[in-house]
Amino acid sequence: MKFSLKSKKISQLEVDTLNLFLWEDEEIEKYKEFPGELLLYIKDAVKRENFNQDRDEVLLLSSKGIISAYKLIITGLGKKKDFDRGILAEQVAKSIRKSKENKAVKIGIVLADDWCDLFGIKNSVQTIVEAVSLADYRFLKYKSEEEKNKIRMLEEVILSLPFASLSQAEEGIREGQIMSKATLFARDLINEPPQVTTPTYLAQEAMKIGKNSNGLVKVTILEKEEIEKLGMNSFLGVARGSDEQPKFIILKYRPARPRKKLAVIGKGITFDTGGLSLKTAEYMETMKLDMSGAAAILGIFSAISSFKPNAEVTGLIPACENMPSGRALKPGDILRAMNGKTIEVINTDAEGRLTLADALSYAVKKEKPDEIIDLATLTGACMVALGQDIAGMFGNDDKLLKTFTKISLETGDKVWQLPLEKGYKDLIKSHIADIRNIATTKYGGAITASLFLEEFVDNTSWIHLDIAGPAYMEKDTPLIPAGGAGFGVRLILHYLNSL
Repeated sequence: MKFSLKSKKISQLEVDTLNLFLWEDEEIEKYKEFPGELLLYIKDAVKRENFNQDRDEVLLLSSKGIISAYKLIITGLGKKKDFDRGILAEQVAKSIRKSKENKAVKIGIVLADDWCDLFGIKNSVQTIVEAVSLADYRFLKYKSEEEKNKIRMLEEVILSLPFASLSQAEEGIREGQIMSKATLFARDLINEPPQVTTPTYLAQEAMKIGKNSNGLVKVTILEKEEIEKLGMNSFLGVARGSDEQPKFIILKYRPARPRKKLAVIGKGITFDTGGLSLKTAEYMETMKLDMSGAAAILGIFSAISSFKPNAEVTGLIPACENMPSGRALKPGDILRAMNGKTIEVINTDAEGRLTLADALSYAVKKEKPDEIIDLATLTGACMVALGQDIAGMFGNDDKLLKTFTKISLETGDKVWQLPLEKGYKDLIKSHIADIRNIATTKYGGAITASLFLEEFVDNTSWIHLDIAGPAYMEKDTPLIPAGGAGFGVRLILHYLNSL
């Protein structure tokens, strides 16, 4: 897909659809360069269709041949006081979906002056580029050529600027394309079938990232023997049921004068059967998604050499499968994590926290970062609490939590802070080990899982993102077609770029 900038009159743009946007109660006359005949026609259509310009409304109109565009798409923005960059992205994505429904391959998007006043020209353009790219995405690798040919993909997007700010707009396009490419790479990894996306495959993809980074990203893959030497018995306990060998993947980016040192960790269960605590078929069919945290880490590092943030960043991925076999972890087993704590395994389907325990311990002991951020499809309880669109956010650093809440509004990767309730710690105490891997109650599962992880971060500033909901969409949404979402890539890249 090609993005281009135009400052010529929007009535002269030769596109399949010209995509316009209106606040609630805003008049079409804001597009004052349209001929009067067209403005009258649009006003009549808006009235006739009872188009109120709220955020769930998209209106498709013919241009009547009055201007160069074939069709007009008008998307409501809702109330201006509620507007943020995340909402802008969603509304642009809705307009793109409408364009694609009408077989458009070349579209024009008109940037409003007030967006640029609110967010700046660069940020506005970047948000639009990301929204268009994410909305246009389809995973077609395994479709036949006949089926692929039925799906129209956008070829060109023309952004019409309200004033001449080409250098800022060009930078917005550049950064938006990098962000989008990284997110779509993560989506591809999640959408691949599980016979492809094995721990070895993730390790190979990490090595490719290092190779393509111009020497800025160093990649190390620890094999089973090296993992054993480090004492990562919690991670290896999960891995032992599978014939696929575990991999502990380490990616490192270090600028000349880093302002901060971070570790980002992604859960990398490439397929989760539940182990001997076997899932039902209904809950197993999408369990290739259980490496979505790992996919996000690889997406982040695929872009990090382009952005060159002022922070040292280490990415850690404990990659394995969770399978039943004669060697598999059993309920009642005791594991000793890298930091020396012992864990009673009550349920083998609470395996992600076991792998993360050793990844967090490694980060604290070996990397000694200022901050740790982990992403994991950890609990169904978080989905019950927040639904499918919002990640649960836990942590021990109020300032860092507030920063991520703010960035969430800018990226559209939605997070909501949940309490790390210390009073629930008794629920993960074990009679025969230091802790147990699930609580003694079925309530508050996202909180007790986070309290389990906290046992392995010591005093390091830490955020845990439970992405069980937004990692994977079961049906199409404006920004995400059914399948992997690439959640967290843009969220963390925006944070790194702010340092």
